[in-house]
Amino acid sequence: MSSKVAVGSDIGRARQAVEQLRMEAGMDRVKVSKAATDLLQFCTEQAKSDPFLVGIPAATNPFKKKKPCAIL
Repeated sequence: MSSKVAVGSDIGRARQAVEQLRMEAGMDRVKVSKAATDLLQFCTEQAKSDPFLVGIPAATNPFKKKKPCAIL
């Protein structure tokens, strides 16, 4: 009985794999050179607003170190 269940689940997984491959085969692909050019252009455009590249202004930085208490 368990061998029939195992065979049935194997067939089900194989059908799912075939459906997935059919779906992927029908997709339009973008050439790597075109995707790389688009990615480079996007990164260049976004570089001016990237906080890792230009930094965070001290006035708006929520993580800057607080001044110690003057009373202590």
